[in-house]
Amino acid sequence: MTRKGPPIKGKKAARAALARASKPVSGEKRPPKAVEHSKRAFKGGKPKAAAPAERPREQQREIAPRRLRVAPPEGAPPMAQVPSAAELRKFLANAPGKMRTTEISRAFNLRPDQRGELRDVIRSLKAEGTVAPAGRRSVEAPLHKRQTLPDMCMVEVFGTDTEGDPLARPVGWQGEGQAPLVYMRPEQRGQPALAPGDRVLARIRPIGGGKYEGRTFKRIEARDNAKILGVVEGGLLIPTDRRNKSTWSIAQGAAAEGEIILAEPIASPGRHFGPRPVRVVEVLGQLGQAKSVSLICIHAHGIPVDFDPEAVAQAEKARGVRISKSREDLRPIPLITIDGEDARDFDDAVYAEPLEDGWKVMVAIADVAHYVTPGSALDRDARRRGNSVYFPDRVVPMLPEQLSNGWCSLRPNEDRGCLFVEMEFDKSGTKRRHRFGRGLMRSAARLTYEQAQEAQDAGTDPAGLAPGHIARLYGAFQALLADRLRRGTLDLDIPERKVVLNDKGEVSSVRPRARLDSHRLIEEFMVAANVCAAEELERLSQPCMYRVHDRPSDQKLEGLRQFLAQFDISLPQGDRLLPKNLAHALTKVKGEPHERLTHEVMLRSQSQAAYEPDNIGHFGLALARYAHFTSPIRRYADLLVHRALIRGLKLGKDGITEAEATTMPDTGEHITLTERRAALAERDAVDRYLAAFMAGRQGEVFPARISGVTRFGMFVTVEETGASGLVPFSALPDDRWEEDGTGMALVGKRTGMRFSLGDEVEVALREANALTGSLQFQLRPSGGHRGKPGARAGKPFKTGRRRPGKA
Repeated sequence: MTRKGPPIKGKKAARAALARASKPVSGEKRPPKAVEHSKRAFKGGKPKAAAPAERPREQQREIAPRRLRVAPPEGAPPMAQVPSAAELRKFLANAPGKMRTTEISRAFNLRPDQRGELRDVIRSLKAEGTVAPAGRRSVEAPLHKRQTLPDMCMVEVFGTDTEGDPLARPVGWQGEGQAPLVYMRPEQRGQPALAPGDRVLARIRPIGGGKYEGRTFKRIEARDNAKILGVVEGGLLIPTDRRNKSTWSIAQGAAAEGEIILAEPIASPGRHFGPRPVRVVEVLGQLGQAKSVSLICIHAHGIPVDFDPEAVAQAEKARGVRISKSREDLRPIPLITIDGEDARDFDDAVYAEPLEDGWKVMVAIADVAHYVTPGSALDRDARRRGNSVYFPDRVVPMLPEQLSNGWCSLRPNEDRGCLFVEMEFDKSGTKRRHRFGRGLMRSAARLTYEQAQEAQDAGTDPAGLAPGHIARLYGAFQALLADRLRRGTLDLDIPERKVVLNDKGEVSSVRPRARLDSHRLIEEFMVAANVCAAEELERLSQPCMYRVHDRPSDQKLEGLRQFLAQFDISLPQGDRLLPKNLAHALTKVKGEPHERLTHEVMLRSQSQAAYEPDNIGHFGLALARYAHFTSPIRRYADLLVHRALIRGLKLGKDGITEAEATTMPDTGEHITLTERRAALAERDAVDRYLAAFMAGRQGEVFPARISGVTRFGMFVTVEETGASGLVPFSALPDDRWEEDGTGMALVGKRTGMRFSLGDEVEVALREANALTGSLQFQLRPSGGHRGKPGARAGKPFKTGRRRPGKA
C-alpha cells in the first residue's frame, strides 16, 4: 500500500512515519522485512542474522570453514613479505589518496593472517606521525602534494607566541613553501601544557592568511627533546632555542641563577597571563663553564650520551686479534695514518707503491666488526647513535672510548685487526682490479695533515719512514685526481671556520680551516676504497648500504639555471644534466667577483645525500655506485658494509645476518636522520661559540656578504669570523621589502633598492646572544656598498627593466 503526503522533515517526524509504515495494513500479518530492517538501521543497530540453528544445514556447512584460520594449500604461491616502515611510507607517498588496510594488503599480495603484522607497522607509523589517519580504517601520507591542510592533521609544537600559547607546524609537510603555522588552543584543565617537540593529532580550521587554529584531539607520546632546555635568569627559565620566544616561571623544583636545566611545562587552570609554569626535571650544569655550549646542543638535539652498562662491559673485555686462516699478516707493510691534529680515533691507514705502468694502493680500515657483533649491546648502542658527533670541545662517540680510542684505533707501532682493500690503477688513474681481505697490521707512523704536506713540499720523509714514502703516496694521488677530473665531479669550495678554545672553554680564535693536498689525498684514497666496496658487494650478491646522492630537483635546478643565466652560463635540461656540466660552470666563474656566490648557490641547489639499500648512484661524485666503508668507528653504515663483506667473502662468523638484511630500509632511514641531526647540532654549537666570541664587540662595523634572504629580513655572513646573523626589515632602509621571483634578492617596492645574494655590505653588530647563538646586525646607512664590480647592493633601478649582471 502506498502512503501519500507532504515531505517528512525532522527526526521525530521521520520516526513517526517509520512507525506508521511498520504497522500491518489490511491483509498483512507482519511488517514487511525491508521495513523491519530499515527500522533497526534508523535506530543505529544492525539487523540480526538468523541463528545457525535456523539456517539450512547446507548453508551452515558452507559458512563454517570461513571462520577457521587454515594453512595455505600445498602448491600455493609463497607468502609475500610484510612491507617495512620505509617501504610503506614510499607506497603511501605514491598513492593517489587514502588507502584502506585491505587495499594495502592486496597491493603487497599479503595473506589474511599477515594483516595483523601489517596493522602493527601502520600503527607505528601513525605514532611517529609519518602516516596520517584518514577515516576509521584508512591511512594516507600526511599532506602529500597538498597546499592546504586537512581537518585532522598531525602537528609538532616548535615554540610559543608572546602570550605563551603553543605554535605548531604540520608533520611531513611536502607542499611548496614553508609549512603553514598552526596556533594551538590551550589544553583542557588537568592536562599538561604543550611544549616544543610535542606531537599531537589535532583538529584544525583555517583562520586566513595561510594560518590555522588547532585543538588537540589526541596526544602522541612526546619525544626526548620535548622538554624545555634553558638557563635560569632572574628566577625565570630562558629557553636556549632561538625559536622559543617565551619565558617560563619555575613553579616546582629548585635551580640556581645561571644553571642550565631541563624542565617540563605544567598545566595552569584557566587563562594564564605572564610566564607559564614549569617543573625542573634535571640540572645539567652552569652556563659559562667549559663544555656548557656543547652540553646545550647535545640535549637540544636529543643526542644519546650514556652507553648501556652492558655495552661498556663488552668494550672493557675487548682484546687484540691474532693471525688466523682468515686474517693475513700485513705488519711488514709500512701503512701510515694521516688525520687531523686533534684526532684520537685513527680508523684508516694508507700505503702506495709504483708499478711498471701504474700504482698499487692499499687502504686498511679498523676491524670494528670483530668487536661490535650483530644484536649485541654494543651494536644496539651504535645503531641508536648512528654516528659520532664532533663539537669544538668534545666528541660524542658512536662506540665506547675503550674501542673508539683503543682497540679499534690504528695507533702507531701497535698490532690492530683490519679489513683492507688492495687496488691497482694505471698511470691515468683508471682502476684495473681490487682485492679485499682481513688482516693484522701495525701502523708505521701517525701523521697530521700539516706534517704530511710539509714533508711533501720539502721532499723529505718523517722519522721512521723509508725515503720516498710520502712521494709515492702523492704520486698515486695525482693519478686518482686525474681520473676524478676526467669524470667531472662536483668540487665545491665552501670556506669553513675552525673554532679554537682555550683551557676554560672560551673561544680564543676563529680561523679558516685549511684545505691542503694532504686532505685531498686521503679523500681520493677513501673514495676509491668506497667504490670498490660497493662493486664487491654487488659481485657477491650481498646487501649493501649505499651512499646515494640524487640529482637536483626540477624546482632547485630551475632556480640555479636562472641564477647562472645572468652570467651567460646555460645548463642542459634536468634529465640530461651531468656533474661535469656543473663543474664546467664553476670553471667559467673562477677568478670572478661572483665565484664564491656561485659555489654557495650551487651547494644550496643540491639534494641531500642519504643511506639506502637501493642504489641510485652518487650524482656529486659522478659514480654509478658508492658505499661508505672507511670509517666504521664513527659511522654505522660503514660497519654494515664491513659485515656484508665478511659474510660474502667468508672471512668469519661475524658477518651480516638475515635479520639485518631485511631491516636495511629502516636502518638506512634511521642513520640518515642521525647524520643530519649530528650536522645540525655541530653547526648549532659553532653558532653559539661565534655569538659568544662576538658578544663584546657590539657596535663594531664588519665587512660582510649577504648569504640569504627571507620574508622577514636578510642574513649576512661576516668575512672575518664566518659568523652569520639577521638584518631584520627594521634595520634596512625604510621601504616595503619583498623577495624577488628567484628567491635570491630583496627588492624595495617604493625605492627599487635591491639586495642580492653575495653582495658586499657593511653591518654593525646590534645584538649577540650566546645563549641561543643568534646575532642581529644593522645595515650601515650608506647601504654598505663596498664597490664590488657590477654590484648594485642598495642602489635604485628602474622597475620592469632587466639590467645586465642581475637576474
